[in-house]
Amino acid sequence: VLKPLAEGRAALAGIDAATLNGRDRSDYDTVSWMASLAGEIAAFPFGGVDSYSYPCPYVISQLTGLYQSVPDFLDSQHSVANTADAQAYLARLESFAEGLNHETERARADASDHRILPPDFIMDKTLTQLRALRGNLDAMLVQPLVRKTNDAGVSGPWDVPAARIANGPVAEALDQQIAFLAQYRPQAVHDAGIGARRDGERYYDMCLRFQTSTGLSPQEAHQIGLEQVAQIQALADPLLRAKGYTEGTVGARMTAFGQDPAWLYPNTDDGRAALLADLNRQVAAVTARMPEIFARMPRAQVEVRRVPPAIELSAPRGYAQTGSIDGSRPGAYYINLHDTTIWPKWALPTLTYHESLPGHHLQGSLALEATDTPLLLKTMGFNAYGEGWALYAEQLAGELGMYDDFPEGMIGFHQSFLYRAARIVIDTGIHALGWSREQAIAYMIETVGLAPGAAESECERYCVWPGQACGYKIGHTAIDRLRTDARARLGARFDIKGFHAAVLDGGAMPLDVLGRVVDQWVVGQA
Repeated sequence: VLKPLAEGRAALAGIDAATLNGRDRSDYDTVSWMASLAGEIAAFPFGGVDSYSYPCPYVISQLTGLYQSVPDFLDSQHSVANTADAQAYLARLESFAEGLNHETERARADASDHRILPPDFIMDKTLTQLRALRGNLDAMLVQPLVRKTNDAGVSGPWDVPAARIANGPVAEALDQQIAFLAQYRPQAVHDAGIGARRDGERYYDMCLRFQTSTGLSPQEAHQIGLEQVAQIQALADPLLRAKGYTEGTVGARMTAFGQDPAWLYPNTDDGRAALLADLNRQVAAVTARMPEIFARMPRAQVEVRRVPPAIELSAPRGYAQTGSIDGSRPGAYYINLHDTTIWPKWALPTLTYHESLPGHHLQGSLALEATDTPLLLKTMGFNAYGEGWALYAEQLAGELGMYDDFPEGMIGFHQSFLYRAARIVIDTGIHALGWSREQAIAYMIETVGLAPGAAESECERYCVWPGQACGYKIGHTAIDRLRTDARARLGARFDIKGFHAAVLDGGAMPLDVLGRVVDQWVVGQA
C-alpha cells in the first residue's frame, strides 16, 4: 500500500484540506501523513517495507522476507473450497519462488552497493531458519494443500504438482538465498543498530517518526522511556514485596517470581495444551464483559493458536492476526510456545487482553467491519495507534476487574507496561546511542525480569524493526491522556462507550490526527 501512496502525493496536495470537515478531514490527514512517510521510505536506496508495512533496512532477516510469511500464509490463511482455490495455491507457490529470487537480488544490491547487511547474529539466526524451511518443504508447502483439498473433497492428486514446484523452483530460490547469506556472512559486523551504518542516523529518525507518529528525537524518546520505567517500577515494588520478594531490583524480583515452578507450565505437549486452554478461558471471560464499555462489538470471532513451530525460533512471543475482510476467516491470537518457561501463569492474562479483546482483535475487526470506512483506511496500519490501543486495552481489563480474582496477574500487568517502557530505552539505545545486543539484553533482563530467551528474542526483534518498539508505550500514553482530558472537560457527561467509539470508529490514524478527532467528539458532547 505504501508505494501507490507515495506516488499519489501530488494528487493529495491538489486537494484543499481547508474545505474538508469532520471525518473527511481526518481521513485526508491520515492518508496524507502516510503518503508523506511512504515517500521518505522509498527515497532510501536500501531496505524497504515488510509484510507489516514497517520500514525495515534488511530485506531478509529472522523476521522479514517471504520465507517467513508465505508458508504460514499458505497454511493458515489460503482457503481451499474448490479446484480454482487449489490451483491458486499452486500459483502462489510459483510466485513464492519468483519473490524469493527478487528478494535475493535486492539484498545483494544492498550489501554490495550500500554496505547494508544485518548484524552477524541476525544473519546466523536467519540462516538457521532458512535451512530449516529448505529441509522441510514437503511438510511446510505440500502437505497443507493435500490436507485442505482432502478436507474440501477437491479431487486430485495435488501433491505431485505442489511437490514439483516446492522441490524445483522454490528449493532453487531458497538455495540461492542461503548461498547469498553464507557468502556475505564473513562481512557482517556485530553492531546491533542501524545508526552505525551508512545514512543510518537519518534512516532511524524516519523510522522513529513512522512508528510513533510523533516528532520525538531519539534522545527525547530515550528520556521518556527512562522516566516511565522508574514510574512503573515504583508501582510493581509493593506487589512483589507482598509476595515475599523483597531483595534486589524490581527486575531481579520479577525474574525470581517468574522462575517459581508453581507458576510454570511443563515444557511438554501436555503443558502447551493446558496453557492454550487457559488462554481460551481468559478470552471467553473478557468477551463477556465487553458490552459494558463498548457500544459495538466485532462479529468476527478470535481463535487462540500456537505460532507454527517452523518459525517460532525467532517469531514474536505473541501477536494478533486480523480476520479476512469478507468475514470468512476469523481473527487469531498467536502465542509462541517454543519454550513455555517464558510464560509464567501470572504473565498471560495481560497478553490475552492485548492480543484479543479488548485489544488488537477488537480494534482491527471493528475497523474491517465498519460500513462507512474506505477500504484503504480499513487496512492501513499505524503502529503507535494500534499498539497503543492494545496496551490501553490491558489497562481497560484491569479497570473492569479482570485481575480481582487473580491478584498475581497485576504483577504481570505491571511487567507488561514495564517492558513496553523499557523497549523505548532499548530501541533508542540500540539505534541511536550505540548500545550492543548484549547490553540491550542485559538491560531487559535486569529491568523487566524477562527470561533470558525471551529477552534475546525481543532485543533481536528491535534490531531489524527500528523504532517499532517505541510505538507501544508512546501510543498508550497518548490515548490515556486523551481520555483523561476528555473526562476532565466533560465531567458527568463523559461516556466511556462514546469515547471508545470516537477512538475506534475512524480506523487507525496518526496520534495527532486522533487528538483532533477526540477533541471534536468532546466539543460535540458539550
